[in-house]
Amino acid sequence: MRIQTNTNSSFPSQVVSDEVKSSLDYGIQVGRAIENEWFQEGRSGNRYAQAYSNFHQLRLYARGEQSVAKYKNELSINGDLSYLNLDWKPVNVISKFVDIVVNGMSDKGYEIQTIAQDPYSVQEKTKYSKSLLRDINSKEVLTQFKEIGVDLFNTSNPEELPASKEELELYMQMNFKQQVEIAEEEVINNVLDLNKYEETKKRLAYDLTVLGIGACKTQFNKTEGIRVDYVDPSYMVYSYTEDPNFQDIYYVGEVKSITIPELKKQYPNIPEEELLRIQQMPGNSQYITGWGNYDENTVQVMYFEYKTYHNQVFKIKKTDQGLEKALVKSDGFNPPPSDNFDVVTRTIEVLYTGAKVLGNNHMLEWKLAENMTRPYADTTRVKMNYCISAPRLYKGRIESLVGKITGFADMIQLTHLKLQQVMSRIVPDGVFLDMDGLAEVDLGNGTNYNPAEALNMYFQTGSIVGRSLTQEGGMNAGKVPISELSSSSGQAKIQSLIGTYQYYLQMIRDVTGLNEARDGSLPDKDALVGLQKMAANASNVATRHLLDSLLYIGLRTCENISLKAADLIANPLTRNSLMNSISTFNTKTLEELVNLQIHDFGIYLKLEPEEEEKAKLEQNIQVALKTQSIDLSDAIDIREINNIKLANQFLKLKQTQRQKQKQEAAQQNIQAQAQANAQASEAAAMAEVQKQQALTQEKVSIEQAKSQFEIQRMQNEAQIKRELMAEEFKYQMELAKARAGVENKKEQDIEDRKDKRTRIQGTQQSEMIDQRKNDLLPINFESQGNDDLSGFNIGSLGPE
Repeated sequence: MRIQTNTNSSFPSQVVSDEVKSSLDYGIQVGRAIENEWFQEGRSGNRYAQAYSNFHQLRLYARGEQSVAKYKNELSINGDLSYLNLDWKPVNVISKFVDIVVNGMSDKGYEIQTIAQDPYSVQEKTKYSKSLLRDINSKEVLTQFKEIGVDLFNTSNPEELPASKEELELYMQMNFKQQVEIAEEEVINNVLDLNKYEETKKRLAYDLTVLGIGACKTQFNKTEGIRVDYVDPSYMVYSYTEDPNFQDIYYVGEVKSITIPELKKQYPNIPEEELLRIQQMPGNSQYITGWGNYDENTVQVMYFEYKTYHNQVFKIKKTDQGLEKALVKSDGFNPPPSDNFDVVTRTIEVLYTGAKVLGNNHMLEWKLAENMTRPYADTTRVKMNYCISAPRLYKGRIESLVGKITGFADMIQLTHLKLQQVMSRIVPDGVFLDMDGLAEVDLGNGTNYNPAEALNMYFQTGSIVGRSLTQEGGMNAGKVPISELSSSSGQAKIQSLIGTYQYYLQMIRDVTGLNEARDGSLPDKDALVGLQKMAANASNVATRHLLDSLLYIGLRTCENISLKAADLIANPLTRNSLMNSISTFNTKTLEELVNLQIHDFGIYLKLEPEEEEKAKLEQNIQVALKTQSIDLSDAIDIREINNIKLANQFLKLKQTQRQKQKQEAAQQNIQAQAQANAQASEAAAMAEVQKQQALTQEKVSIEQAKSQFEIQRMQNEAQIKRELMAEEFKYQMELAKARAGVENKKEQDIEDRKDKRTRIQGTQQSEMIDQRKNDLLPINFESQGNDDLSGFNIGSLGPE
């Protein structure tokens, strides 16, 4: 089979039939074209070797292990280094800045959020939202029904219903989560945890900072399930692109060094003769990655993916019942027009996977990829399993943070070596000893004032002995026999070199944007805290593109995992492993795992807020607490929200609710006060009435008591009067009896005397009798002034 190639390219033509693309010869042509593009020596050299060498040098600079040959060539004279005794070890300056950026990116946490976007999920979400809105609008009526025992609420907790449509939108964002979305998030997190993606993320952050490019690969196999592997950019091959996210590449792969037993294990159908020929091929050593770190028992295999297209042809045939039946045909199906059937075609992207031994035409594998990742929104497209990002890509050239500062690192190293040279040539301060001056000195104690004695006295006491005049009396030019020698010629050079060192260090800060506020240097004592925060924030902005690329790779990886979840669940072994690893307590999640393949998800990363954003939010919370717009429980809930936008919206919502509660409380207080005043007035009126009633009752009681006392007094007085009248009557009766007795006796006496006088005075007695009768009037027995009972006359009790 003869494979046509593209114009000005060694790649085979893609405008061929699907059968030709599936052939091994086509795969060999693709593999050979990739190998020629990357490993063939051209005018600019071996592209793969240049990329590897460039990345290798950048990694050495980042570790402070770059080659010192350039520095030796700079300081040597015609290659002669015999007069230099220097420490050639590079100054590890760049690693500090690399660690600051990498650790800052690695510490940037995020949560994976999935939102179901398929029509069924959107319909369910809309339905639930409408049911809540119906409960909100009819809450008062539904509450009245609930009080009589009829619960018509759609929610189980009506007290937590939002108060308005705006609050409902916030409620749906914060509290509503479909079970299928929870299941999808658990699947993604489970796969990432099993593949230790946190460690992979650190390596990706390091590559983006040092090399300017990062890559990882997502693949599925029936044994291990979904795999997320780190990819070393030094061993990658890919088509030319100017897209920083490599979206338009049509082939991508990587070179791996595997042993002969591992090669036989992966491809057991390779004959022994072919294995021996692969091991003994003369070009094997030039493809060894790492330049000699592997022996000849290691084979360099290029694994790659190749994107092309297939034509899907369907024959739409009408049955006798009037129905239509679709039959799959090959892309070469081209029958003449007919009234019995129609031909429908569409073009879809496909991936072919291949494996080729470098330096050998033997193709280990070429086949249509299994479990291709296709977005649900457009099933005609296919996504590469590789997630690659190079934020500063231009015309195929990659720029990295370390690559921008290697020149300054070289100048710092040269300055350091020069500083060693200057320091090695500096001599310590000494003294000058005038021998002639010593000869004129006589100590006077018999000892000789020799140079050794003079130096001992000078170094121990700091004093010296000299003479102004010579022994002959002349002026002594050496009267100060010892003087200090100052060798300060190297100090100016040292200060100059230190200034140069600081200059290039500042140039690194200026180029990278990693200022003193971020790199851990001592800040200016006069700088304000706000200025320090602004400087740190500006430094974070300078390296934000690296963080964005890291997040992009993570997001693409999560999307690939989400699209491969259907393959994971379709395979019984991987499905059981997944369901065992997910919490068995979440039964709804386990039930929804079966339905993941019918849903389409949007994957989002909820980033943890920056410290500056957290500080602003905390400031707003403190202001709200001071003004009593929210309480402590609301502040705790707000701080637990990682999304700053949602946190601010929740804060505004709580403030609005609090203000409304205050207004309602004030209105209730007014009503309660008015009611209390009315009750107080009513109570005062009632108290006054009761008081008057009590006073009236008391007056009545007093009057009644007075009346009773008066009646009792009158009764007592009447009783006493009756007793007095009875006594008086008794006494009157006795007196009357006494009088009557006296009268009777007197009459008896009179009668007796009468008889005598009768006889004596006849006529005179008759006159006396008549006279006595006239003198004896009737006696009145009534009391005189003591029988008055205030209108009650005892006389009325007499017989009528």
